[in-house]
Amino acid sequence: MERRADIGLIGLAVMGQNLVLNMNDHGYSVAVYNRTTSKVDEFLGDAAAGRDTIIGARSLRELVSSLSSPRKVMLMVKAGEVVDIFIEKLLPLLSPGDLIIDGGNSHYPDTSRRSRELAAKGILFIGTGISGGEEGARRGPSIMPGGNPKAWPLVKQLFQAIAAKSEDGAPCCEWVGEEGSGHYVKMVHNGIEYGDMQMICEAYDLLYRGLGLSHEEMYEVFTEWNKGELESYLIEITRDIMKVKDTDGSPLVTKIADKAGQKGTGKWTGIDSLNLAVPVTVIAEAVYARCLSARKEERKEAAGFIGEAPHGRLSGDERKGVIEDIRKALFASKIISYTQGFMLLREAADSFGWKLNYGEIALMWRGGCIIRSSFLGKIKEAFDGNRSLKSLLLDPYFKEIVSGCQDGWRRTVSRAALAGIPTPAMSSALSFFDGYRSGQLPANLLQAQRDYFGAHTYERTDRPEGEYFHTNWTGTGGNVSSSTYQA
Repeated sequence: MERRADIGLIGLAVMGQNLVLNMNDHGYSVAVYNRTTSKVDEFLGDAAAGRDTIIGARSLRELVSSLSSPRKVMLMVKAGEVVDIFIEKLLPLLSPGDLIIDGGNSHYPDTSRRSRELAAKGILFIGTGISGGEEGARRGPSIMPGGNPKAWPLVKQLFQAIAAKSEDGAPCCEWVGEEGSGHYVKMVHNGIEYGDMQMICEAYDLLYRGLGLSHEEMYEVFTEWNKGELESYLIEITRDIMKVKDTDGSPLVTKIADKAGQKGTGKWTGIDSLNLAVPVTVIAEAVYARCLSARKEERKEAAGFIGEAPHGRLSGDERKGVIEDIRKALFASKIISYTQGFMLLREAADSFGWKLNYGEIALMWRGGCIIRSSFLGKIKEAFDGNRSLKSLLLDPYFKEIVSGCQDGWRRTVSRAALAGIPTPAMSSALSFFDGYRSGQLPANLLQAQRDYFGAHTYERTDRPEGEYFHTNWTGTGGNVSSSTYQA
């Protein structure tokens, strides 16, 4: 009898290869294809050697014909135009009820468009975020699928089998919602990842330049932090980085150029937050910090022309207390970043008509992914306890935690400013916290200014909400007002 594969996968870069091996480990037969067909032979002869349930295909037609029905084809190719090219090539080979899965980092509007267009042609479509890098793909990633709901039963068992498992054994994979919601959740995940990484880097800078700790001492600090509330994958790898030496015996991290790269998902999150008027300030500052780091030559010129910042030592009664304050600042800022990320998810769900389960999303991030951390379980508990929760800061647990950290948080940001050590993400997180819980902000003056120069109108505290007024501030402008825009 001719072999039939359970699923086909296109794109044999490292992520694609590792997903194939993961699927095969869990009992699924996989047909594989790569545009450069020599990679198929290399994969079958190397990483997949001896696995007779991994089937090589040298053309798309051969790939599709080797699949059991309904046929399921997963794309692990570069996001953008390449995905559309492969979809167009696959369509003549597929039948109604077959499924295409995009497992790359596609922008969610493209996923929504593809889902609608393929549904009109009778083809099912899933756009799924996959987080965890190469190791996650091989051993168990976080998987965030969205698209045509009719497609979920076709891959639920497979996806949940290969996904990471949380401590209670639950798979870090559940259906997210319709159209581009899966890739949207992955986009916000990546934005939070940007914020997490930037804040850890700020903590490192404070420990290194601010306190003068050696990398051996910082290894001990991050080791301790990883045993408590900050336990997470990113703290764990930061700890490990501290102990790696270059060939001359110096810490390798000090030899790495301070110019950060990015692939766009953090930027997408920031842009979308502006479109939806959600103050995702931590992620935005993390993106801008990478942009500033990339201007290395310009920064060197400014350092010579303006002079370096003072970079004095952090003040404090004793070093242990200052380190604890930095830990509290990092933990509180991290909570703010997740707060903002979930606020954006809620606004997107309202705007696009998605029914997102925020507790399940937190669960999907508890294992396998880059931002996995111990306190994601608390986020799940918060949303499970209050399905209409607007903000994590309105949950008793997170309110208590952030309030308990705020004195050390304020001291850390203040010390950093006095020492000339930039902390854009921690500082913006603190400003958000103060602004969010403030019953009075100076936007009343801002509205007066807008009305003064542009007749944009304003509301009054002593009149019903929704009534707008204009003042002829100069006595010469007349009483004509402009239209107003509500963010």
